[in-house]
Amino acid sequence: MTSLSALNISLQYPPARRDDTVVEDYHGVKIADPYRWLEDPDAEEVKEFVQEQVKLTDSVLQKCETREKLRETITKLFDHPRYDAPFRRADKYFYFHNTGLQPQDILYVQESLEGEAEVLLDPNGFSEDGTVSLSTLSVSEDGKYLAYALSSSGSDWTTIKVLRIDDRNVEPDTLLWVKFSSISWTHDNKGFFYSRYPAPKDDTVVEDYHGVKIADPYRWLEDPDAEEVKEFVQEQVKLTDSVLQKCETREKLRETITKLFDHPRYDAPFRRADKYFYFHNTGLQPQDILYVQESLEGEAEVLLDPNGFSEDGTVSLSTLSVSEDGKYLAYALSSSGSDWTTIKVLRIDDRNVEPDTLLWVKFSSISWTHDNKGFFYSRYPAPKDREVVDAGTETNANLHHQLYYHFLGTDQSEDILCWRDPENPKYSFGGGVTDDGQYILLNISEDCDPVNKLYYCDLSKIPNGLESFRSGNSLLPFVKLIDNFDARYEVIANDDTVFTFLTNKDAPKYKLVRVDLKEPTTWVDVVQESEKDVLESACAVNGNQLIVSYLSDVKYALQIRDLKTGSLLHQLPIDIGSVSEVSGRREDSVVFISFTSFLTPGIIYQCNLGTEIPDMKIFREIVVPGFDRSEFHVKQDFVSSKDGNKIPVFIVAKRDIILDGSHPCLLYGYGGFNISITPYFSVSRIVITRHLGVVFCIANIRGGGEYGEEWHKAGSLARKQNCFDDFISAAEYLVSTGYTQPKKLCIEGGSNGGLLVGACINQRPDLFGCALAHVGVMDMLRFHKFTIGHAWTSDYGCSEKEEEFHWLIKYSPLHNVRRPWEQHTDQSIQYPSTMLLTADHDDRVVPLHTLKLLATMQHVLCTSLEESPQTNPIIGRIDCKSGHGAGRPTQKMIDEAADRYSFMAKMLEVHWIE
Repeated sequence: MTSLSALNISLQYPPARRDDTVVEDYHGVKIADPYRWLEDPDAEEVKEFVQEQVKLTDSVLQKCETREKLRETITKLFDHPRYDAPFRRADKYFYFHNTGLQPQDILYVQESLEGEAEVLLDPNGFSEDGTVSLSTLSVSEDGKYLAYALSSSGSDWTTIKVLRIDDRNVEPDTLLWVKFSSISWTHDNKGFFYSRYPAPKDDTVVEDYHGVKIADPYRWLEDPDAEEVKEFVQEQVKLTDSVLQKCETREKLRETITKLFDHPRYDAPFRRADKYFYFHNTGLQPQDILYVQESLEGEAEVLLDPNGFSEDGTVSLSTLSVSEDGKYLAYALSSSGSDWTTIKVLRIDDRNVEPDTLLWVKFSSISWTHDNKGFFYSRYPAPKDREVVDAGTETNANLHHQLYYHFLGTDQSEDILCWRDPENPKYSFGGGVTDDGQYILLNISEDCDPVNKLYYCDLSKIPNGLESFRSGNSLLPFVKLIDNFDARYEVIANDDTVFTFLTNKDAPKYKLVRVDLKEPTTWVDVVQESEKDVLESACAVNGNQLIVSYLSDVKYALQIRDLKTGSLLHQLPIDIGSVSEVSGRREDSVVFISFTSFLTPGIIYQCNLGTEIPDMKIFREIVVPGFDRSEFHVKQDFVSSKDGNKIPVFIVAKRDIILDGSHPCLLYGYGGFNISITPYFSVSRIVITRHLGVVFCIANIRGGGEYGEEWHKAGSLARKQNCFDDFISAAEYLVSTGYTQPKKLCIEGGSNGGLLVGACINQRPDLFGCALAHVGVMDMLRFHKFTIGHAWTSDYGCSEKEEEFHWLIKYSPLHNVRRPWEQHTDQSIQYPSTMLLTADHDDRVVPLHTLKLLATMQHVLCTSLEESPQTNPIIGRIDCKSGHGAGRPTQKMIDEAADRYSFMAKMLEVHWIE
């Protein structure tokens, strides 16, 4: 026996921690297991132990003199051709062969035993070191397909793929988590049987947030291109379909919503040069069509029909702009609802589409210079791997926004870079040319807060015009008028150097101010802030007049004021509802005003300001056949929230209902980003009010803009909980006043409103019977890492800051799913029936938010227990070729409404009323 001394080796065995506290009882016999910690292969101390053992073993093997001689001789004898026995399928023979030292045997195919053999599958191409191998395989009975399982590094885990034998094309089929499995084709060659384990729940991902360990077991769902994510989505789609098939009202809802949706709709016209432009939909067309006419009385002609851009109507117009001379239309197209757009140019007289094509455009306006040579627009740098990007499905952060100018008839590579800020990659830039054409204004934002910087450049003072910047040696010479983020500044009008702005500077309910660029430190109030009402917008029209829009207790009021003095000239009469658009410019004495309300599908008013008293008449009215507003009643109540604040709540119901708590109720909310939810007409909600007896409500909770910036701030950052308290208080009010009862109450919200729904079902699962959360922000610790999520930190905060982490972790829907029966004395409490909705091309709130919450809820509440008290379903509706909501074709809107409201009806046990 050879000793260590004979080997001339002095071994130092690595130390290994003993844990003598680990003792197991095996049938009364105590057995110590001091190295139990070595069972965790991912633990750092285990990896370190292995590395030390490898070093020790290498030090011994280096002393073995025959080692290299053995390696050399074995290699020499191993270098000989080897074959496996051939097998036949259909008219082909298959066998394995290795020339000698190839890492893996290669699979060959031949038409006959005497025929020429060809390589069918060479595993050596799957990895550089030859550690990916074929584990098992099976050829279909017709000899057309090969299903094969790949193993990496000798693991028992395999992935099954499928190869088309005739052309060696690898099909997209990818089967994961396969282990100890054969592959057996059915004789119709349609598929095969195989064995697998469930996809593991990944508990290994743990983040340290300022000393607090937070597990993220579904981190893998963040990769939309991963096969296991696609498989998860497919399984969820099957589950949801199985539930929706049981919803009796689904087809009746689809049919009735379709019938009421089939009515002509119009947008307000706008004028450029001597032409009028407007959008129109005959009823069920997927996308609205842009029309042009020479006069308001002239014949309208189709200018641009987006329905011709795709067979399924998923390509939509995102934004557009007509040149000042009325000769060109620049328009941005979005595919599948993505925020990414492509700008094209149309010659209006002959409808010819110019070759101009501008890519990677996002969050952009289009603003023509008045010489009609081109326009300003905003874009991001093209991604490095542009050939593999499916725009709209990626999740990486949108950074380094830039302002460009495009000359008509040139390639995008020749566009002028007008502004960028590499030191502030999260800034967004928007460029707008003033109505007189003299200035280009640069609006700079860093997030969603209603604050911005504002720079200007006098185009008339640029020597040789914008052409002189084609060399790309310098940016435009902008002058900094506002260079801090202390308030919002929106340009309303200018007369040469004198500018009028809408601002919230020292005015949370907004005011109008004026400044002369020659004296940039002197600002004068034109229209002072109202004590109660919010100055929503102002539009300069008819020379020196303003149409000013106020929001008063979430209802609109319109005024005509003098642009110079701000004095009130006229009140414009409108019903209780919302002004969605004022269409007009300073050269227009006739303007158009779009109005809607809960019971008014739409009215476009034509207002002639050229008369002593404004002449306001109906230009077009939207009529929905079969809709009778007299069947319904609308009221507004004010509900006390948890802290005593009064919250407006609109209630729409059938006329003369009895408040006995028997009615199904749908409560909708948003509460964020200074956005006001004002009265609007909804076909689907009219249908469920009439035919399901639903009471539809909107709670105007804090966080929105209904009462100005103070109202917004009261529901954001450290005070975000106020939003949820407001919404819960509104729900309790609807129960206490007899409109409904918890098991009949459904809550709904989208985007930030999806977060609202997710947080409220966590905090009060007992209060609701059903929940519909659309495209919600659900992972409040990681939202800022994806696409434009970093801009939302102004409302939410950011988990990377310790104080803000502690705000977020308290309400983040993903991190607060608890089993209510373990939290309450009432063991019967469970989560409401829940539908989480998302879409594969939502690149605003990426689908991972919904997918991770869906997986978490299903695991915590359902699948982790043998017998769960959670009998209410938790499902996800995942739409394809759709985004955050904008640009959806009509049929997709109808289908989604039928799905979510039939689910609601089934869960609330509501039946159809003719």
